[in-house]
Amino acid sequence: MTSDAEGRRPEEIRAAPLRHPWRWVATAAVLVLVAMLVHALVTNPRFGWRVVGHYLFSSPVLGGVALTLEITAGAMAIGIVLGVVLAVMRLSPNPLVSSSSWCYIWFFRGTPVFIQVLFWYNIAALFPSLGIGVPFGPQFAHGNAGTFITAVDAAILALGLNEAAYYAEIVRAGILSVAHGQTEAAQSLGMRRTLVMRKIVLPQAMRVIVPPTGNEVISMLKTSALASVAAVYELTGESLLIAARTYQIIPMLIVASLWYITLSSVLTIGQFFVERHYARGAVATVRYPPLRTQLLRNLGRLRAPSPGTTGEV
Repeated sequence: MTSDAEGRRPEEIRAAPLRHPWRWVATAAVLVLVAMLVHALVTNPRFGWRVVGHYLFSSPVLGGVALTLEITAGAMAIGIVLGVVLAVMRLSPNPLVSSSSWCYIWFFRGTPVFIQVLFWYNIAALFPSLGIGVPFGPQFAHGNAGTFITAVDAAILALGLNEAAYYAEIVRAGILSVAHGQTEAAQSLGMRRTLVMRKIVLPQAMRVIVPPTGNEVISMLKTSALASVAAVYELTGESLLIAARTYQIIPMLIVASLWYITLSSVLTIGQFFVERHYARGAVATVRYPPLRTQLLRNLGRLRAPSPGTTGEV
């Protein structure tokens, strides 16, 4: 005979989500800091927003922006081409070739890029004249080093040669990420090493190479500011030149920062599309949620219970 307790249905379990009060505390603290920052930006007249608006699209600043893009493009072109060559040399079975590549990378990564820019800017003090001809033999053409290598050329060479050392390691990591069996299979079919590298290895390595390449381009955009030490008036140099003339240092620094942020954002968007192109066919594709979706998702996490929480009876 069953008892009353056994015949009675169990009470329904009411699950209550776990509360996260510290999430709300952290959110409130962040909102207070943001409000304080906005208040300081709006109420502090020393930011000089009128000066910022006056010089933001002025001809000297726009010229500096154009020169910054020119230096960035030239230095990255040198860095990418030379970096690929150095990476292939580093992986060469020839010990002399691989050692030469290692020494190049060791030297340029071991010296500050600031010193390298100054070195190329003062190259005429070391080699007053440069010429083209037979090594240790007659020269077909020669001239003043300052004529061949201008201040802009010196900045592009210094930044490009320095970038090649870092980019070589990026390419080498991408090449090593490709399974060695594919290289052996291609060589067993009679393909030469250069053809295997160009047709088999590098196309697959691009998935690993492209993301850090985008970071290097954005980093080069900002590193180009070092060209100002070589009397190259790019964005930073032009902004500082105007600040020295008008005594408006803070507004001109804001002008330069706004341009750098804008250009970096454009390059970030371009990096996304390039990554998505080379990620075709991969298991994981590159997807960036829209800003509105991301904000709603973050707000939902404040209320959502933790994945491993249990309910209360």
